[in-house]
Amino acid sequence: MLPQITAFPLRSARVHEACGPLAAGLAAAAAAEAGGVLWVRESWRPEAISPIGLAAYLDPSRLLLAEAKDQTETLTVAELGLRDGALPLVVMELSAPLSLTAGRRLQLAAQAGKCTGLCLIQDGMGSNAAETRWRCSPLPDPEQPAEDSTLQRWQLIKNKSGTLGVWHVRWSQSARRLTMVSPARE
Repeated sequence: MLPQITAFPLRSARVHEACGPLAAGLAAAAAAEAGGVLWVRESWRPEAISPIGLAAYLDPSRLLLAEAKDQTETLTVAELGLRDGALPLVVMELSAPLSLTAGRRLQLAAQAGKCTGLCLIQDGMGSNAAETRWRCSPLPDPEQPAEDSTLQRWQLIKNKSGTLGVWHVRWSQSARRLTMVSPARE
């Protein structure tokens, strides 16, 4: 029997962090679990969020995209979205580390709106205010089913209310759910 992921789905009314090359995969799985998402990002970023690309996870009508001019505006929009609580998840792509004050403001907004926040950050940018922090990376998988996502390694590297752990997961497009995969024997 595979061990259960102890901190996923993400704890509601709290703000979490994800880093690594597949952090957006964790955000997509969290959006699917929540049933809707406000995704806030800075407009200067060269890559784009595609509602069609997220359709394997979430009905595109449940995705609200917001582009901000800089991180200050990103945090303002995210805080308002968390406090409002109209959508159950707010994902924010951050380009600079959060101060403790900014992290606490997001936590208070999440508590007020009973909404979950997820900051997508670069490695080493974590905030002390985050409830959990995940590092998400791809794994080699020669037997990958064509319809499913890349095999991923989700490592819980910070958890204020539980233990840490590592899980191998894959998104099943046909089942629209996260599946656990046994680690390969070495």
